[in-house]
Amino acid sequence: MSGTLVLVRHGQSDWNLKNLFTGWKNPELTELGVQEANTGGKALADYGIKFDIAFTSDLKRAQDTLKIILENVGQTGLETIKDQALNERDYGDLSGLNKDDARAKWGEEQVHIWRRSYDVPPPGGESLRDTGARVWPYYLTEILPRVLRGETVLVAAHGNSLRSLVMVLDKLTKEQILGVNLATGVPMVYKLNADSTVASKEVLGDMSGAH
Repeated sequence: MSGTLVLVRHGQSDWNLKNLFTGWKNPELTELGVQEANTGGKALADYGIKFDIAFTSDLKRAQDTLKIILENVGQTGLETIKDQALNERDYGDLSGLNKDDARAKWGEEQVHIWRRSYDVPPPGGESLRDTGARVWPYYLTEILPRVLRGETVLVAAHGNSLRSLVMVLDKLTKEQILGVNLATGVPMVYKLNADSTVASKEVLGDMSGAH
């Protein structure tokens, strides 16, 4: 058995609530988002986990979620590495737009393709494959080696940057990953084998809130 990798999607943000495409924009967590981060942190505290290092994105909602989780597990001074490689998918021209307005402008079908296809990016933005193309090398060079050394690593990031990781860890096809939604603030605990494959996966909390 090697180390442990914990992935957490940030709590609900103000723009999630307003149904806006967020991407690399920087809205705050909502009250519910703070509550979700606290719930995830408490679940990790109850699980009895202690972290050696944390990684997060360059965006405030992920960093704030991480901060709340670390307060709950009593590790506020934990070494934390922030990198835009873990940022949410860049929605390009859609960023800041209401999803209903985007459908009115480009049509329901086109917006659905941008949101849900694996490799069709919105104008000026990234597809899920593009997001993975920056997340995977960062994971392989910065995060995975620590887990394989037996460390317990926390990653607080975003729906799409984490989906691209889950796709690899859970060995999902590009068709299968399209149906996967990660619940906000719900920790996923992966224990890895020495060859970097997954020995076990536990989801700490209720996945029914996935959206």
